Amino acid sequence: MNLRLHDTATRDVRDFVPLEPGKVGMYVCGLTVQSEPHVGHVRAYVNFDVLRRWLTAQGYDVTYIRNVTDIDDKILAKAAEQGRPWFELGQSMKRELDKALASINVAPPTYEPAATGHVPEIVELIQQLIERGHAYAADDGSGDVYFDVRSWPEYGELTRQRVEDMEPAGDADPRGKRDPRDFALWKGHKKELEPATASWPSPWGPGRPGWHIECSAMAGKYLGPAFDIHGGGVDLRFPHHENEQAQSRAAGRPFASYWLHNAWVTTSGEKMSKSLGNSLLVPNVLERYRGVELRYYLVAAHYRSHIEFSFEALDEAAAAFRRIETFLERAGDVEAAAEVPPGFAAAMNDDLGTPAAVAVLHDTVRAGNKALGEGGDSKEYAAAARAMLQVLGLDPADPAWGAPVGGDALEPVVDALVRGLLEQRTQARADKDWGRADAIRDQLTAAGISIEDTPDGPKWSV
Repeated sequence: MNLRLHDTATRDVRDFVPLEPGKVGMYVCGLTVQSEPHVGHVRAYVNFDVLRRWLTAQGYDVTYIRNVTDIDDKILAKAAEQGRPWFELGQSMKRELDKALASINVAPPTYEPAATGHVPEIVELIQQLIERGHAYAADDGSGDVYFDVRSWPEYGELTRQRVEDMEPAGDADPRGKRDPRDFALWKGHKKELEPATASWPSPWGPGRPGWHIECSAMAGKYLGPAFDIHGGGVDLRFPHHENEQAQSRAAGRPFASYWLHNAWVTTSGEKMSKSLGNSLLVPNVLERYRGVELRYYLVAAHYRSHIEFSFEALDEAAAAFRRIETFLERAGDVEAAAEVPPGFAAAMNDDLGTPAAVAVLHDTVRAGNKALGEGGDSKEYAAAARAMLQVLGLDPADPAWGAPVGGDALEPVVDALVRGLLEQRTQARADKDWGRADAIRDQLTAAGISIEDTPDGPKWSV
């Protein structure tokens, strides 16, 4: 395999060499389940799902761990605002996330650990850091435990910063810290402000884990002290991933060999987020587009490129994907080829270059349509297209996309009704009654039916 990846830590594209031949360990930071997922959230899930599919297609046995942060300051604050238990909010939002990911065909990870299920591992890691002289319990009686950034000379190497240039850590009261940049590993329970259920026993008193230590502990439990790839959104590079790397290596764990970060989805040039009030919840977007179309929109951009979200761009992506579907329908039932075309493989091996890979896909579809138009055989092109679509998680035949609305039993009924209208439209065009023809097309479009006029007659799709 000739895969090259842009390692954020080295700021260079370098050859991917797994620690163990034939196996890949990958850890990706999942969401803090405080609210419903928006399009910006699910981009990371799609990007790393494609990477996993490509590694698997190349014969690697991938162990993919993707965590859930289900205890956090934000969860506690939002639950208090809504007058509900924090664990109920977290579980409810996790179900919303699962539904959103299923709707865009993001495969479940090998395992999806939750922070609250790994407190013993977190406490053990904190104890190791204290014993090595890299962490300390605050002497103010708060029960907080901090990582001592001055004790680790390599702190800042992931993001290439000096400690002196960093802002103070904002995750705890600075009064118990030796340095304002020290970050919390354990947060002592605040009886007056936090529910009793949001604390666990520890050597430093009741409390809960800090955000950064959770991922280090969970990655170590399921992937070991050293693993291949750590991924997440570019906004996690600092402080989250910087702190993860520092505390893990300070504890004697080599941690990740490669760091990959996907760029944001932006609206009006700003990161899509709840705080900006410009988020687009996945269920709302899926009222206008199919899940496969939204996934195509996210896949078609390079994972390190920012996406400026607009419905116009999503319209164009949906139309482009429907052209692929139409070709496959015309080609008939064809199994995916055993291998993808060389150009597609080269693009994917070049830092997961999905834009160039999608271009190869469309070139293949155009060649297949040309063969059909000339009365030739398009099976080879359709098989190649399906192989590429499977890698991208976009194969229309994938059972993950589910049955048509109403189920298979209604499909012939809908087909008959739509074809009846299409016959009326064809006759109207033959009679040069363009107003009537356009009215029928508008009627079908309003019902969510897309029409494509082909040499073989009009084709329709939902």
